[in-house]
Amino acid sequence: MFLVAILIVNASSKDSSVITPAISNILSEENSSQSSCSTLCQGEEKKHYPDLFSIQDNSLLAVSASTVLDYKALASLGAGSGTSHNETGVEEYVIQKGDTISSVAQQFDISAETILWANNLTAKSTLIVGKTLIILPVTGAMYIVQNGDTISEIARDYKASQDGIIAFNNLPENGTVVVGDILIIPGGVKPALIKTYSAPTTAIPNSYFIVPVPSPWRITRGLHSYNAIDFSTGECGSPIFAAAQGEIQRTGWDKQAGNYVRILHPNGVVTFYGHMSKIAVSAGQKVSQGQIIGYIGYSGHTIPAGPGGCHLHFEVRGAVNPFAKLALNSWY
Repeated sequence: MFLVAILIVNASSKDSSVITPAISNILSEENSSQSSCSTLCQGEEKKHYPDLFSIQDNSLLAVSASTVLDYKALASLGAGSGTSHNETGVEEYVIQKGDTISSVAQQFDISAETILWANNLTAKSTLIVGKTLIILPVTGAMYIVQNGDTISEIARDYKASQDGIIAFNNLPENGTVVVGDILIIPGGVKPALIKTYSAPTTAIPNSYFIVPVPSPWRITRGLHSYNAIDFSTGECGSPIFAAAQGEIQRTGWDKQAGNYVRILHPNGVVTFYGHMSKIAVSAGQKVSQGQIIGYIGYSGHTIPAGPGGCHLHFEVRGAVNPFAKLALNSWY
């Protein structure tokens, strides 16, 4: 067994830290008796988890090495292939007393309209202290790709440069996108008559998804970006289940969500699982409902940071999140 540790350097002026902790990628031979990570690890947690190469009884997961770079470079690794992909490079900002849309926009050097569009707000909206705002890395708009979308149509609708969208999101030269991709559209203007990135489009029964974590569990944060709720089991290392059958669309690392998995379901809806300590699947793999796809952790940005922040960030892209109405802080 050998260890590949890569130090992440984030050059963004909006991030107060210059160097983030190293991420370990542990590769194992088939008959290794030691616990291993299938893709990315959280370092100090790895000794607490079972061998992730044993998935669904006796099937083995093939592993290949991956690199960890800044968010734009990492995004390019998964573009088109779904092997390793960064989501957006967006940030979340906790609203402080005295904040206004204009003052927050000035703080992050983006337009006020960018904040309004990304958060589905209007100029008359009131900012509530303690709530969070989605902050894009540049002035423009954000869009979640839906079935049938093309880059040329998105660029036209948002009055933006097709080449600019491709370059900023490190897409393939032909602009290939897949359902559930979140695109940053530099200089984009939100269309007046087109559904925003957060609008559900597919009607699904409440029973379509199962709870993606074992009991006992609770919801520690209600509906937030992007159409997400947070699950906790009260400890790190609990398994994360596929909420429904589907195909692993992407796995990767995101500045906010940490280690993540995305699943494309047969009805076209995409589910997203973030803050994993370990990823137990790979892109292109078929999974059944209830299959283990990873383990709960605190990778990425969690509040609080460290083991106290262990939870699952669960998003539903393209439909209503059926768990959003469940009681906060109630154990099940």
